[in-house]
Amino acid sequence: MQCNHVRLERRLYHHHERGIKRMKFKQKTVVGRVIFGAMFCVALTMQAQNAGNHSTASPSSTYQENPSPVSANAYQQQGPPGPSGCRGCFPVKPAGQGPNQEAGLPQPVQQQGGVNAHVRRMGPPASLPNPLPYDLILRHGHVIDAKNDIDRVTDVAIKDGKIAAVGDNLNPKDAAKTIDVTGYYVTPGLIDIHTHDYASTGEAHSYAGDNGLWPDGFTFRNGVTTVCDAGSSGWRNFEDFKEHIIDRSQTRVLAFINIVGAGMRGPRFEDNLDDMQMVPTAWMALRYPDTIIGIKSAHFSGPEWWPYIQAVGAGNIAHIPVMIDYGAKRSERPLYDLLTKYLRPGDIYTHMYSGLRGEQDEMTLGPSKAMIEGRKRGIYFDAGTGGGSFRFRVAIPMIKAGFLPDSLSTDLHVDSMNSSTKDMLNVMGKFMAMGLTLQQVVADTTWNPAREIQRPNLGNLSVGAPADVAVLSEEHGKFGFLDMENTKLMGNTRLSAQLTIRAGRVVYDLNGISMDLWNQEHPSSNPQMANHWTSFRPHPPLPDQIVPRHPLPKQ
Repeated sequence: MQCNHVRLERRLYHHHERGIKRMKFKQKTVVGRVIFGAMFCVALTMQAQNAGNHSTASPSSTYQENPSPVSANAYQQQGPPGPSGCRGCFPVKPAGQGPNQEAGLPQPVQQQGGVNAHVRRMGPPASLPNPLPYDLILRHGHVIDAKNDIDRVTDVAIKDGKIAAVGDNLNPKDAAKTIDVTGYYVTPGLIDIHTHDYASTGEAHSYAGDNGLWPDGFTFRNGVTTVCDAGSSGWRNFEDFKEHIIDRSQTRVLAFINIVGAGMRGPRFEDNLDDMQMVPTAWMALRYPDTIIGIKSAHFSGPEWWPYIQAVGAGNIAHIPVMIDYGAKRSERPLYDLLTKYLRPGDIYTHMYSGLRGEQDEMTLGPSKAMIEGRKRGIYFDAGTGGGSFRFRVAIPMIKAGFLPDSLSTDLHVDSMNSSTKDMLNVMGKFMAMGLTLQQVVADTTWNPAREIQRPNLGNLSVGAPADVAVLSEEHGKFGFLDMENTKLMGNTRLSAQLTIRAGRVVYDLNGISMDLWNQEHPSSNPQMANHWTSFRPHPPLPDQIVPRHPLPKQ
């Protein structure tokens, strides 16, 4: 019993000792946490004080993230490390409204303080209001305007992004800038109603991806101011296309929305009948009526009529036309039935000179009965030359038979731009080589496509119309024009864009006809009014870079 009592006392002693150690450890842990918390609070306070020195946020807000400045040029202002403009990253201040922008790219945030805050930096000259009647006059050009039946040498005046006057001998003193375009043709900005511009997704071998082209790099240099993407996106991805391409382009980008919800992403998607739905397609078109100008069906290889029934149904709901690329030739759905039974007057049949689907009569080599009856019905026929949709052996006999296009378009994408189509001006030259006049090809790229897409404010130089203008020159020589079969037709006339104006401002100037010579003593216009007529604003040199324009006289 005594042994048991000793063992019990020892156990109680060790238990008591372990309890004391645990209590001391807990006390140390609590003290450590208190010290760490105090240090953390001090760090947060110092960070808040530093942020307050630079923040422009209102002190009355209860909680607001401190937006880190996002520079328009990383080489001008060094921003914080890490990504920006994504979910969970640094907030980005949206840009203001642009030609096609609702919410655009990051704006530079004004930096406060700093070592060089007192240094005044040189920049573009401050803008002045223009009290004159016009911002810009294009003088002595040969104006071609199909809508207004103008085909003569005269002047065109622009004010506030609109056509202000068309008439003879407008006074240069009434404009902030006058450009002499003697010897050139002045036309409305060209309209290309068949392009592929959804280039931002990175999807390989897809017209909703790598096959598309960013518009601004391929439009203005060819006198094109408006493009219509031909079904690269459907209702499922149109808003992504709008956000990343349409709203960020200077070019006016309109769209035919694909009846396939996934858009133009290859046969696996474009032959999927279950994804061809008129209601969601029409709903998206009605949601964006200023941008979506039609419904597109393309590349379908099956025998069913379902894609065309759904496309026309969507067009009926949204009151917009349908454009058809008829896909594979199938006996179950002949071209004659499409053009006389399914499509409506005002719908558009593209790739009219491909010869792939019964467009050409095999005996006469002229237009087939389907094409003739379709035109009687009121169907529009568009060239859409593309990379594999135009043959001289189809086009030349049909044109000789009097079956001319209603509109010219490129079907521009990464393949066609480097093969037979190249660009809009090349297409115009190609049709001039086949017998069309300059006046006809201008009408087919301005007023005619504007009517097809139901945009009568475009494609003309009427007073009050958007000031989209192309200044073109004719070159004469020996030029080769190509088709999809790697054959060529020789022509003697080629067109070039000398100047392109979008919304009243110069956006392309091939040979500097809007600019002064570098050593001209007196500028031809006030640099402080340049923003009224050009997108290329002058940048004055720093004071230590200014040099005399002319040699100083010898003493």
